[in-house]
Amino acid sequence: KQAKLPSRPLSPSCPLAAFHIVYPDMKPIVAIIGRPNVGKSTLFNRLTRSRTALVDDFPGVTRDRIYGDACWDGVTFTVVDTGGFPEFESQDFAHLVRYQVEQAMEAADAILMLFDGRQGVTPSDKDLAQRLRETRKAVFYCVNKIDGPRQESFLSDFYALGIDCFYPLSAEHGYGLQSLMDELIETFPAGEEAEPGGRQVRLAVVGRPNVGKSSLINCLLGDNRLVVSEQPGTTRDAVDTVCKVDDQEYLLIDTAGIRRKKSVRQKLEKFSILKSLKSLNRCHIAVLMLDAGAGVTDQDVRIAGYIAERRRACMVLLNKWDLIEKDPTTAKQHIDAVKYRLKFMRYAPVWTASALEGRRIFRIFDQTKTLYEQYTTRIGTGRLNRIIQDIIYHNEPTVYRGRRIKFYYATQTYTAPPTFVCFVNYPEGIHFSYKRYVTNRLREIVGMDKTPVRLIFRKREKK
Repeated sequence: KQAKLPSRPLSPSCPLAAFHIVYPDMKPIVAIIGRPNVGKSTLFNRLTRSRTALVDDFPGVTRDRIYGDACWDGVTFTVVDTGGFPEFESQDFAHLVRYQVEQAMEAADAILMLFDGRQGVTPSDKDLAQRLRETRKAVFYCVNKIDGPRQESFLSDFYALGIDCFYPLSAEHGYGLQSLMDELIETFPAGEEAEPGGRQVRLAVVGRPNVGKSSLINCLLGDNRLVVSEQPGTTRDAVDTVCKVDDQEYLLIDTAGIRRKKSVRQKLEKFSILKSLKSLNRCHIAVLMLDAGAGVTDQDVRIAGYIAERRRACMVLLNKWDLIEKDPTTAKQHIDAVKYRLKFMRYAPVWTASALEGRRIFRIFDQTKTLYEQYTTRIGTGRLNRIIQDIIYHNEPTVYRGRRIKFYYATQTYTAPPTFVCFVNYPEGIHFSYKRYVTNRLREIVGMDKTPVRLIFRKREKK
């Protein structure tokens, strides 16, 4: 239910040891395992009724553990998609993927083992089936890619594994899913309902490939939750992880690295980048990670532009600070360079960090609390109008076509980000510099210096 993290001790230099980090109460967990390209992600998407997991014809698409909520016959549970169990240790990321699969099996209440009905039994299937015989968990052996009763004859080859019961299944079309799921939910342990918690704060970690996004989340959790490698493009899916810090629940979203469009040629990478950009649509705060050694590249500026276009709160981490040769002014020089290149996001806090050593990573939760409070701020109409009138009194707008611009009243229409509408007689006469002046003064007075703010001038309709 509530498992205290970290599962392995953090290094003494890591300040996160001072935080009490736990996973929130969990539903029954079902892990889907099997060889590469047997249809695990397809089954995951069908059970969760989503397109969360990337699916393609070639093996090895999934590498991390991907969690999703599912419901069958009124029973809710969590499904875990895993990478294909590698047949050879020499394969790319083989030992890392194997570790992720083993962790999923250990945490699961039930396991769905998938075979490929069209390929028959392979040596890898035999090894994995033998491994599952040693577990005490409920295991359901499913032969996938069986699209109808005529193809159920393919099951005869699998009885050579010494297993009594197989479930014919088509993850793509849903054949055989009813009987499998009915028996699966019968094995779930009876548990207490989780108490509803506070609102979940969603953080998306974005940046170029190989800047340390997955390492950051692993450091925050104190566990090798995500596959990490020096090879760029290791992460392909947008991987969600829920944790709780000081009674506040957070959703940490790890995303694939976003490269320049002209550098992206593979279809799978295009989908990965699209999922990364969609993650910005569903987060409250974006954590933009930069490589301190590389400085602020043009692609970093583009990614910051994506965040600004979606009007998300943002914090900027200069990662890999442990690799930089430093003197007393180095940090200030790097931070000033970031603020100069990202001057359209001056509200975003910037600091140096090292995900590998855990240095200054804990500031994420401190900054998140401040950013989220400002990002969801709501100001009463009476107070807002008094503030606007005071701002105008100290600096009135210029005359437009020989007529003075009048401010009638203002109101806040939305939060996340705070959006204000000022009703005036000539909105087209408001110069962009005056709009910037009103926005900056409003930030200063209300205390919203770390969040994007929208200020809209609208013509008052005559009654």
